[in-house]
Amino acid sequence: MPHPTRYPRLSLARLAAWLVLAMWTACAAAQEPLTPLMPGARDQCPVCGMLVSKYPNWVAAVRYRDGHAHFFDGAKDMFKYLQALPKYAPGHRATDIRDIQVTEFYGLARIDARKAFYVIGSDVLGPMGHEFVPLESRADAEEFMHDHRGKRILSFDQVVPAIVAEVDGGRVK
Repeated sequence: MPHPTRYPRLSLARLAAWLVLAMWTACAAAQEPLTPLMPGARDQCPVCGMLVSKYPNWVAAVRYRDGHAHFFDGAKDMFKYLQALPKYAPGHRATDIRDIQVTEFYGLARIDARKAFYVIGSDVLGPMGHEFVPLESRADAEEFMHDHRGKRILSFDQVVPAIVAEVDGGRVK
């Protein structure tokens, strides 16, 4: 076994350079622009089976690190999928998800689902009825809530299975 002092020592300068490179790589990955995912004509929602491309104003998507994606006809089914991954996507793990996208209500642009605000209990229905309406900013969510009699604004992390069931059943208070 080699003597421990025979291993090359990492100089302070090399360590600093390595740390700067690691931080730069992490920041570059975090700031990578969101590439909108578009469903094909035959892509079906894994939760309800609907053809997703028929409802472009409501498309949501989950993309995995290996590049494949699953599309949904609204944020509600996307949340159902994410909350029951073993049921809807056996063999997939949450840690393998690269990004999650929703279609923003006002601009119809694809936005990061984890940063979106969701209005529930409004008079706006999606393809599957009562829906989580995604908005890019808190101000947009408040405006939408006022204009469409919404009941609550939620962040991504606040959406739990009980709330999905409330929305699905049209019982939002």
